[in-house]
Amino acid sequence: MSDLDHTLTIQLLVAWAGESGDPPRLGWWRTDMVSEYGGGDLFKRLLPNTWQWATLQAAREAARRADRQRRGKAHDADALVSLFGLGVETDRRLEERLADLVRTGRTPVESLPVLAEWVNQKFDREAFAAWLRKLAEPTTTAAPVGRRIQGNPPEDIEALSRALAAALLPLGDAYPLPHFKRAS
Repeated sequence: MSDLDHTLTIQLLVAWAGESGDPPRLGWWRTDMVSEYGGGDLFKRLLPNTWQWATLQAAREAARRADRQRRGKAHDADALVSLFGLGVETDRRLEERLADLVRTGRTPVESLPVLAEWVNQKFDREAFAAWLRKLAEPTTTAAPVGRRIQGNPPEDIEALSRALAAALLPLGDAYPLPHFKRAS
């Protein structure tokens, strides 16, 4: 898998886990796009060939909006790098890669196999936390808008997304907005 595929996998899993869902998951955003009787049913009828991608994309968009809203509360929002705000160029590349994956005609779990371990299973908060722990071990400090990761953001997109996802720990009742701050 490419570094873009790894980053998309992380984004889609965090977006899925952050949904309120039925059964409930983390509840960071008030969506239920991926479950069978939530968005899954609607998208299956509207988009019979790509409905599985559409559910995950909708959850990712909810996560992206929640992330942007939190970043927007910072006086230096443009200097923050977060899981769903990796920078204009990187975000554009991720959107293009996601569109490419959808066009293959393969399902999300065929294209990004790690998704199979999660999205078709019952959510297990402890197992999800253990998966995040394996990604990286960033050092964070509390910041006015979320958890700031100490140091400079890694240049490598996969290392960057791993650190940002791992900084979601400990899992709380609200999205903690893990972020790096770019040097001025």
